[in-house]
Order: sequence, then C-alpha cells, then structure tokens
Amino acid sequence: MSKIFTPTNQIRLTNVAIVRLKKGGKRFEIACYKNKVLSWRSNVEKDIDEVLQTHTVFTNVSKGQAAKKDELVKAFGKSDETEICKEILSKGELQISDKERQSAMDTQFNSVVNSVAALCVNPETRRPYPSTIIEKSLKDAHFSVKLNKNTKQQTLEAIKLLKEQEFPLDRSRMKVKVTFPGKDAAKSKEALVKLATHVENEEWEDSTLNLVLLIDPGNYRNIDELVRTASKGKGLVELLELKEVVESEEIF
Repeated sequence: MSKIFTPTNQIRLTNVAIVRLKKGGKRFEIACYKNKVLSWRSNVEKDIDEVLQTHTVFTNVSKGQAAKKDELVKAFGKSDETEICKEILSKGELQISDKERQSAMDTQFNSVVNSVAALCVNPETRRPYPSTIIEKSLKDAHFSVKLNKNTKQQTLEAIKLLKEQEFPLDRSRMKVKVTFPGKDAAKSKEALVKLATHVENEEWEDSTLNLVLLIDPGNYRNIDELVRTASKGKGLVELLELKEVVESEEIF
C-alpha cells in the first residue's frame, strides 16, 4: 500500500482565526483559536498555548505553508517561533469576516467606554460619568477602535481625544498608604507630598512614617520607586482604593 506524501513544511489547520503581519517585504501569519486573540491583547488570557493553535509561523495558513527559518531571521532578526508568534499576535491584523469584525469592534468599543467611565470623573463634581455619556462623546469625537491594540492602550487614547475635544474629564484619584520606616522618612516626606493631590492622613509610629495619600494614577510608579529607593527596600506602598467619590468635601 503506497503512502501519501505530505510536504514537511505544510500543516493543515481548520476553524482558525488568522493574524497577519507584513514585515521585511513578506507576509507572515499565525493560526489562533477564535475569540482568544482579543483576550490576549486585553491581558485577560495570559497563556500563549490557549491562543495559538501551533507555535508555527506561516507564509500562508490556509495552504499550510510554514515559513522558512532563514525568512524569519531576515525579517525578525530571530528564529524563535514562539517569540515571533507573540510579535505577530501583538502587531498583526486579525483576519475575520465583516460580521465577526463588526462584532469584535463593538465589544472592544464597549470595553473602552467602560474603562474610561471607571477611570475618569467630572472635574467639577468629582463623580464618575455614566457610560452612556462617555459612549456618546466618543462617537461624537469619531473615536474608532483598532483590533490590533489592547483595551488599555485605546482607553488612554480615548481619554486623550476627549480632552482634546475639551470634554471636562479628570482621571480618578487613587488612594494609597505609604509606610516608610527609618531615618530618611522625614526627609522623603516632602517629595512624597509633592506627588500627591491630597494628604488624607499622616501618622508617626516610632520612626516609621504612615501616610494615606490621594494621587493621580500617573504618579503611582514614581511614588513606589521613590519609597523603594529611599527606604532601601524597607518601605511599602499599598493601593487602598482606585476611585473616589466626593460629597460635601468629604471622601468616602
């Protein structure tokens, strides 16, 4: 009985979502499980094996044509196919039907709207906006989502666009607790207070400084780095609350 010969660079796959990236003058594709690409880009799915059907880079998924090693090295500067798959997954274009694309874009748009509503407040009332107002404002500003970018990236872009359109919007503040032991606590307090929008509480316990601060989320990393460096790793920054609601000048 004769054997059927199958070229070694051909892999047959079915029911796939294809992500395509053009690089170095060539087209490269990867085969993914449906509904997993956006989950990966939004950091919901972190296991690459749950996203990729195979850790293989193709020149044509539908024909099962795998890319050659020298092609990969020339285009990507490396031959590790898993790492190249991750790059294509991050930067490439998802190949789906018009109906699937519209559904995916609607889902992504709703995620961005909800993220903006969760992260921002009206600067006058310090209250969150209803998601319906954020949705209408983004549509009026002609904001459109891109399937090759994750929700976090596009949320920041949406906030920037709304501010450019002079929509009254501020980032909600984070409430953090800073524990700073040691002799350098008093010296570092001034720098910490400058990075905060409000000092809610200050206590000294022996030589340890305890501060509860309201901060802009963009300053969290700077505060964390300052505390770790100045305290030589002995200090601690804890997130207490992400959002704020102000009523009668009191914070609850």
